[in-house]
Amino acid sequence: MRLSAALLAVVSLSAQEGRQPLARAILKELIEINTTDSAGDTTRAAEVLAMRFRVAGFPEGDIHVDGPAPRKHNLVVRLHGSGAARPILFIGHLDVVEANGSDWSFDPFQLREQDGYFYGRGTEDMKGDAAILVTTFLRLKSNGFRPARDLVLALTTDEEGGPANGIDWLLKNHRDWIDAEFCVNADSGGGHIKNGKRLFMAVQAAEKVFVSFKLESANPGGHSSLPIKDNAIYHLAGALTRLAQFDFPVHLFDVTRANFERMAPLYGGQLGADMKTVVENSDDLAVVARLSATPLFNALLRTTCVATLLSGGHAENALPQMATAVVNCRMLPVDRAEEVEQTLQTLVDDPKVRVTVMTPAKASVYPPMNPQVLRAVTAATLKSWPGIPVVPQMETGATDGLYLRGAGIPTFGVSGIFFDEDDVRAHGRDERILVKSFNEAIDFMDDVVTTLARAQ
Repeated sequence: MRLSAALLAVVSLSAQEGRQPLARAILKELIEINTTDSAGDTTRAAEVLAMRFRVAGFPEGDIHVDGPAPRKHNLVVRLHGSGAARPILFIGHLDVVEANGSDWSFDPFQLREQDGYFYGRGTEDMKGDAAILVTTFLRLKSNGFRPARDLVLALTTDEEGGPANGIDWLLKNHRDWIDAEFCVNADSGGGHIKNGKRLFMAVQAAEKVFVSFKLESANPGGHSSLPIKDNAIYHLAGALTRLAQFDFPVHLFDVTRANFERMAPLYGGQLGADMKTVVENSDDLAVVARLSATPLFNALLRTTCVATLLSGGHAENALPQMATAVVNCRMLPVDRAEEVEQTLQTLVDDPKVRVTVMTPAKASVYPPMNPQVLRAVTAATLKSWPGIPVVPQMETGATDGLYLRGAGIPTFGVSGIFFDEDDVRAHGRDERILVKSFNEAIDFMDDVVTTLARAQ
């Protein structure tokens, strides 16, 4: 790719004006490249970033842009160290979920700064963090920094879905590019804000397991003028209604137990008291009900299953011959997929509704917390936000850490961006992050990476 004068001018900002203008310029580039699965191109985003690393002086042999399909390439960059310890891998993803422009207040693929926020598809998930990681690696190179171990940055494709997950592809085809002692995943963790106040910095210590089921009801159908009660849509609707009214039991394990224990004094009041109580007595129904009213806490307490896709019938004037629904479950890493499936079978309680596995679960073992990571995050947090505690947390979604942990590379979620617990817009309309938080996270991540780079 030929380096334009405009891009060269932007790259020079790192030396002329500091890290914030550089990070903002990179964020703008990334947001304004559509990287959705349907029509986007992560290869283009990877090439634009690769050019920045070339200009910064990274040898061509330490920059890899490759992947399984023309629009599905990943970027891997290596900053060589003294070799005193094994490499550290830092990851993020370049792809984003779909964004329908007609649903947004403005073009989702144009970076917009308004009222103290950056708006655009991927600002929160996770091009903001990707821009910060790129800025950090460029800064280290420009300062001539030589770490005690190699630092590897991998920004990948198809984390959000699609046929070509980048981390999985790299592990299978070029593991030597990304092999490491452990991984820091910027697609998880991060600071929590409640009612405008920073509460704590979370470090991802575990994550839920993604598994989906298909609920399907079949029927011979017939003419709509001769309706009968044996209706495929009605059978499916009954099963989904029972699902909507059901909650899996509370199941705390070491990570979530520690999470609620440490969060309790930070929230205070009734909420804090409930967090303390649920650790001591998860059978207190009133406490569980109050906590479960908040989606985040409900997801931390238990496995969840929810209907996400629905279809039925084939003609306006015909009885439905088929009705189907997709139920997506986010399973606690200590629960078993077979038990979740059996629970759904029992819950459906209708021989006319068949339950089958649609997307099988991938086992998600979680490693003990790495003390180097915890020390680095704690030190950087106290430096940037004195008094803010660091709390281990389970990621309620799924990340690429799944593939790395399965391959024997312990992975921990670390992000410096604070987000409002009551206004999470990742995957939603008018996605945004605070400009102030983005700027502060640049220094935070720089401190984390530098500290880890010096540790042996």
